[in-house]
Amino acid sequence: MNFPFCILNSPFYIVLMRILILCTGNSCRSQMAEGFLRSFDPSLEVFSAGTKAAARVHPKAVQVMAEKGIDLSGHSPKTVEQFLDQSFDYVITVCGNAKETCPVFLGAVKQRLHIGFDDPAEATGTEEEVLAVFRRVRDEIDVRFAQFLREGR
Repeated sequence: MNFPFCILNSPFYIVLMRILILCTGNSCRSQMAEGFLRSFDPSLEVFSAGTKAAARVHPKAVQVMAEKGIDLSGHSPKTVEQFLDQSFDYVITVCGNAKETCPVFLGAVKQRLHIGFDDPAEATGTEEEVLAVFRRVRDEIDVRFAQFLREGR
């Protein structure tokens, strides 16, 4: 994909945008968004975090991202506190509904955005039904973050 924000100046990448993606546990949605953004353009500096970091990235998030060729197996949840001393061009929250407490980033940021998605970790049903929810949310994240980069917001 070709996005207007980032350029590749071989042999060095020029970073034109730093992005922090936030959710509650940093185990599903924010990890998937980080994975997609990094795959779209390696010159982006992308990080993800949560207010209450989970013990691990959700195995089904790892599974459904692997289906798209994106490896999250080496990722681990992080807390937002780890990034407070850094500055970002965008801080994007991805919490999906009003019952979730979306994190607030108090560090330096040029623009804050909210792009909400359902939490696939809350899916119930058979294994296939739960995987279907993870795949749906994964695909929504893919489309929306590609749009974010194309349109610049």
